Amino acid sequence: MSTIDPLPDHPAPDNPSGKLILLRHGETDWSKSGKHTGLTDVPLTARGEELARGAGRLVADYDFSLVLTSPLQRARRTAELAGLHADVDPLLVEWDYGGYEGRTTRDIRSELGYNWSAFTHGVIRGDTPGETVEEVAARASRVLTRVLPAMVEGDVALIAHGHFLRILTAVYLRLAPRFGAQITLDAGSVSVLSYYREQPAILSWNYGAELPMEPSES
Repeated sequence: MSTIDPLPDHPAPDNPSGKLILLRHGETDWSKSGKHTGLTDVPLTARGEELARGAGRLVADYDFSLVLTSPLQRARRTAELAGLHADVDPLLVEWDYGGYEGRTTRDIRSELGYNWSAFTHGVIRGDTPGETVEEVAARASRVLTRVLPAMVEGDVALIAHGHFLRILTAVYLRLAPRFGAQITLDAGSVSVLSYYREQPAILSWNYGAELPMEPSES
């Protein structure tokens, strides 16, 4: 992917004033059931569409200089329903889960006999090659090279996927990619990143229509 996404001519700006708004796409049948949904192009449910509209109301007052979406339909439809005119960035696709695509954590753990997680143990080859967490983080880093300069001009919105956005947040905060395992993100939620006293910071996390009762499974 790097061959179609060259690095910028200038380094990232210091302490840009804009906000970085993260929208996780609305609910799908797969996210509802906890299935790992990487590159499979599944649509939103009716509730997912409702959550997307709600996310749009939450971000209506931001002044966006750049809006980017994953090319997958669940993200593009979320952007549309949220009232955001987004450019497609292929780097925003979800983690390629390889042979664990479409499977739940419970099912994978039952097969392996231990407490597997994608962040800790990784994924395996399948119909797609799969990615390591570091490879996902590298994609996120390239997205941020585009995002940070735009945050000098205004706010930026990214409409994408749960695991990808958690890893991108870790990269933004200058932490190891596996920090993403410690911050869950619900379907249809909105999160806000910015800078506080020259340091990248979380202003709001996993904000949605209701407080979660348990961690998101996907």
